[in-house]
Amino acid sequence: MDVARTLIGMAAVAALAASAAGAQAPPAASAPSASAAVLTDTSAYDAAVFAKLPLINGPRISPNGERILFSTQSGGKTVVAFRGVADSKLHPIVLPDRLDLNWYRWASDNRILISVSQTVKWFDSEARRSYLLSVDTATLKTIFVGRNDQGLEGDDLLYVDPSGDWALLSIQRTPYDYPSVFKAWLDTGKVSQIQAPANNIWEWFADNKGVVRMGITFGANSRTLYYRPTADGDLKKLATIRNDDENRSGLLEAIRVISGSDEGFVLSIADNGRYALHRYNYVTQTVGELVYGDPEHDVTDFDLADDGSLSAVYYADERPKVHWFDPAQQNVQDAIDKALGAKHGALVSRSRDGKVKILHVGGSNDPGGYYVFDESVGTMFLLARTNESLHPARLSPGKYVSYKARDGLTIHGNLTLPKGREAKGLPLIILPHGGPYGVRDMLNYDVEVQFLANRGYAVLQPNFRGSAGYGEAHSRAGEGAIGRQMQDDLDDGMDWLVKEGIVDPARVCVVGASYGGYAALWAVTRNPDRYRCAASFAGVTDWRRILKYDAKFFSRAGIRKWRSTIQGGEDFNLDSVSPLVQAKQLTRPVLVAQGMEDAIVPPQQAKLYVEALKTAGKDFEYITYEKEGHGFDDPANLTDWLKRLETFLAKHNPA
Repeated sequence: MDVARTLIGMAAVAALAASAAGAQAPPAASAPSASAAVLTDTSAYDAAVFAKLPLINGPRISPNGERILFSTQSGGKTVVAFRGVADSKLHPIVLPDRLDLNWYRWASDNRILISVSQTVKWFDSEARRSYLLSVDTATLKTIFVGRNDQGLEGDDLLYVDPSGDWALLSIQRTPYDYPSVFKAWLDTGKVSQIQAPANNIWEWFADNKGVVRMGITFGANSRTLYYRPTADGDLKKLATIRNDDENRSGLLEAIRVISGSDEGFVLSIADNGRYALHRYNYVTQTVGELVYGDPEHDVTDFDLADDGSLSAVYYADERPKVHWFDPAQQNVQDAIDKALGAKHGALVSRSRDGKVKILHVGGSNDPGGYYVFDESVGTMFLLARTNESLHPARLSPGKYVSYKARDGLTIHGNLTLPKGREAKGLPLIILPHGGPYGVRDMLNYDVEVQFLANRGYAVLQPNFRGSAGYGEAHSRAGEGAIGRQMQDDLDDGMDWLVKEGIVDPARVCVVGASYGGYAALWAVTRNPDRYRCAASFAGVTDWRRILKYDAKFFSRAGIRKWRSTIQGGEDFNLDSVSPLVQAKQLTRPVLVAQGMEDAIVPPQQAKLYVEALKTAGKDFEYITYEKEGHGFDDPANLTDWLKRLETFLAKHNPA
């Protein structure tokens, strides 16, 4: 262990903790009682304060730790820019018009890769097409990387050489071909094919030295792996894995092939039913020894160093967590976690040698800020606060909770209580997350949660069955449970809070977005005796229509699997759990909002639902946002939504 480096790092941790604590409050006023006044102030912030956009998003440190790449808002548009760690001068990157930003990353210290997309005419319909751009930081020149006649996915990056000179891209040569692998020269954008389409492979994988080693085909009920041991070896069929093979499906979720070896690592289900990191032999298809696991939660990802050795694993309990295999790194991480206490320091990005890190430090009641932390020299500085206008002392800390569903399944979630009110007989907002599969809520700062708590409501965010991170049994329990057992989990959360005396059973509403919007609308349709009202942004209202829409983005096998996950048994009628089809049953007021550029839940879902409500003479409010998609980009629109939500709830479930 590098003792000197560790000791210097500990000094920087202390400075980080002190700075983060100081960030909780602006400089004290001259009156001695100012701090006390802030701590006891429970007045409501204006909605516009909650809706403020962060100054920067997604900061990424360059490989040498000397520059920071990020996105920001300017003139209503998302802009990518970079600055130095020591030099704060901004260098904005001008992107072509009518292209939406997907992601960005460093290719080297002097080159940036950016993924963008746009809606295009695709045969007899529309689809999203993605492109890869390369940017030279010296000239800020932006070039297109790929082929003009390629398929929809132009940003499937398999490998980036550490020099930043070239990368591997998996793209279709034409819309009618299976993907090939191309070597792309990032200074010119030119590409040359190094792997032709083979065996109907749809997804390719390269090892940590840029050699294409593996491919996957997707069938109706299974996936087939093809593998080669070396760059000049033949690609041979390795295994066919059924979609319902729980013990081996993790292999397909986190493939990391190591150069010069048939040994690698896999996320596989451990004895406790949770995904954990194991060794894996690709030739013998043998899952080996357990490397790292958590007793209660799934390991979700892992990193390798450039030499193929393990660097870190990632999982989440109530917050995102990282475990480092370098003891010195882990000691620093433990010190950070201990020093921050109730706050959380989440790793956002790190330099190639791991010495310079960007951390986001915040809490459930603190939007927090980004810090640049150089543990090798013991320096740290605040890069940007997320929302400096909100004071954590006036917001409500959340609590990680659990309760039993009616069938005995444990449901975890977050409970946030309004500040300054006794935890007894409170009005409740149930706020289910979107997805619904493969995602979950964690105990992070959430705008809607804090806004509602600031208005006097208790807020429950249940990680209902099907949510990610709690093991395979919890995940699979959500299959075929939409509108049924998933909805029971919300009801059972309400009953638990009522039994605890925290919530008034006559003062409960449901609010959500995307799948959460569906769950809200279905809650008041299904159980009007429980819920006084519902509010939905971009919620699904008709499952048959959304599955037909989703089919545009899946293979035939993929849409069959997705339909089975949503529907369950083939004899189940999805109309019976669709708010649009069951609109006549609605007896409670609903607030319906929709972004008109939403490509995930198309606006027709809200439009047809509102028409059905109007025809049936139901009590509803409807608002559309012309320039929004599946969320809010414009703070003015988010402010408007929060104000409308506040007014609607005050009318039907006053706090």
